Amino acid sequence: MNPVPEQLPVDYGRLAAVGPYFALDSSADGTPPPGFRPLPELYGTGPDAPLAGRIRVVAQRLGTAEPRVAASILHLGLAARFWSVGLGSAVLLGAVPTLERAWVRIPDQGPIDLWTPPEPVAARPAGLADQLQETVLMGQLEPLAAAVRAAVPLSARLLLGNAASALAGTLRVLEAHAPGPARELVAELLDRPPLAGSGTLRTGPHGTAFRRTSCCLYYRIGPGAGLCGDCCFSRPPRPGKATGRREN
Repeated sequence: MNPVPEQLPVDYGRLAAVGPYFALDSSADGTPPPGFRPLPELYGTGPDAPLAGRIRVVAQRLGTAEPRVAASILHLGLAARFWSVGLGSAVLLGAVPTLERAWVRIPDQGPIDLWTPPEPVAARPAGLADQLQETVLMGQLEPLAAAVRAAVPLSARLLLGNAASALAGTLRVLEAHAPGPARELVAELLDRPPLAGSGTLRTGPHGTAFRRTSCCLYYRIGPGAGLCGDCCFSRPPRPGKATGRREN
């Protein structure tokens, strides 16, 4: 019987060429660079937790006195970071990193830095959509949402809308590289719980469009902020006007 050939680690270095949100460092010696901390520490709670401090920084930079606005915008960016790594790997490399031993560093500017030890390509019984749901949605975005809500009261529905919006935004970037596989995976993820009902994805010859059923609160930064391209509103609600359940 021939021996099973040794499986080589996935070359995550290819992801960085797509953009900084897709980058996943994986040094050959298996040692995280200086300044990195285990990823689970990102989801700690309490006033001194990393996310609580980051929300205060984001609020200051946005110039908003509403912590929930800053918390939502921060959550949306972090969700985009994790989806970019997961979906980008699935589409371009045919593998989804587990992130079970990942480390994180929060820079002063830009997306968080992610590092993981080299992972061999291993046979996994689940399909790529199942792996993305398990690794990204349940493994990262679920504890992320819990940590954000522990710091600032935000509805679970809003955060699911952020997760769906970030996934659709990742798809728009990947359409320049592998539109077919990316669209299929995103459509499947948006069609199953817990993202089902969070928005509508439309695809066509000129790309994709997504409209969410909730609002990320970006318009509340100030009068000139406007709306995001996938917002449930057609115009910013007037100050003091009840916006209904769709904002939650």
